[in-house]
Amino acid sequence: MSADLFAAARAKRDRRWGRRITYSPKVFLPVTNLCRNVCDYCAFRRSPKDPGAHTMSPDEIDAQLARARALGCVEALLCLGDRPEAGFAGYRRLLASWGHASTVDYLVAASQRALALGLIPHTNAGVLTREEMAALAPYNASLGLMLESASERLCAPGMPHHRAPDKRPAVRLQMLEDAGALGVAFTTGILVGIGETEEERIAALEAIRDSHRRWGHIQEVIVQPFRPHASTPMADAPPAPDDELLRAIALARLILDEDVTVQAPPNLAEDVELLLDAGINDLGGISPLTPDFINLEHAWPHVDWLAGRCERAGFELRPRLPVHAAFEHLVAPGLRPYLDAARAA
Repeated sequence: MSADLFAAARAKRDRRWGRRITYSPKVFLPVTNLCRNVCDYCAFRRSPKDPGAHTMSPDEIDAQLARARALGCVEALLCLGDRPEAGFAGYRRLLASWGHASTVDYLVAASQRALALGLIPHTNAGVLTREEMAALAPYNASLGLMLESASERLCAPGMPHHRAPDKRPAVRLQMLEDAGALGVAFTTGILVGIGETEEERIAALEAIRDSHRRWGHIQEVIVQPFRPHASTPMADAPPAPDDELLRAIALARLILDEDVTVQAPPNLAEDVELLLDAGINDLGGISPLTPDFINLEHAWPHVDWLAGRCERAGFELRPRLPVHAAFEHLVAPGLRPYLDAARAA
C-alpha cells in the first residue's frame, strides 16, 4: 500500500537526516541552449536558426555572476545542451572568437570566474567524457547529469528519446561510472511521466544505486516530474500525476542508500508538504535572480514561503553548498578554501 510505502520512506529519511530540509541558493546560467539532441518534451534546446537560440557571452556570464553574488547566491549552476560543438559549426566559431577551443574550455573559464567572485560552480553540461570531467573537476564542487531513464524502450521510434543519441541509457550510465572512477561528487536523477513504467523507474534507481555502491560518489538524486511545454511534440501529453511522482520519490528513498540525498523541485509540485511526506530531504537549487530555464512556466517559490511551509510540517529549511557535506572529501583540494569561505559568509 502507498501509505506503508510513504511511512517507510519517511522513517528512512528521518533516521539519516532528521527534520532538516536543505536547498542551494543558486544562479542558473544557461550557457547555451544549443543541443544536438531532440527530446520530444524539451522546451530548452534550440538549433542555431531557431528563435531564442543563444549562447551566453563572457560578459553576460560575468554580469549574472556579479548580480548573483550581490543577492547572496552560493551556487553557480552552469547548464547547457548536449554536445553543441558536435552539431553546429557556427557555435564552434563563436567559441574560437572568445579564445576557447571547446565547450569544456569555456566552462572551465566560467567556473574560474565564478570562484573568483565567491560562487561555487556546479556544471551540468550533458554527456561528458572522463577526460572532460577531469578538466572540470578542479573548478567544480560537483558535476551532474540526469539519467532520466534506463529504458531502451523510450529510445525506440515514436518514443521521446528516439532523436536523442545522448539519452541512450548506456551512454549516460557510462558517465556515472566515469565520474565514480574519477572520484567526482555527482548529481543525477530520473524524469517521471514521459511514458516509462514504474518498473522502469525502479530499474533506473537501482542502476544509480549500484553505481554509487561501486564508487561512493552519487550525492543526490533528483526525482523530477514531467511538465508539458507548448511547441514541443509532447505539448498535449498529460503532466506526471501527483501519485506517480510521490511514489517515485518514496521508492527512490527506499532503494537508494541512506547517504544519498533525495531531491524534488518545489516549483514543479502542487504541494510541498506532500513532497516531504514522500521522503525528500532536499529541495534543490532555488534562485532569487534567474528563472528555471528548463521549466520557464514554473517559477521558483520564495525561500521564506518555503521555510514557512516546511516549519508547519515540522521541518527546518536550511541553505547548503552545491556539494553535500558527506561528499566534500571528493572535492579537489584547491576548492576547499572556497567552500570554507562560502560556509563562513
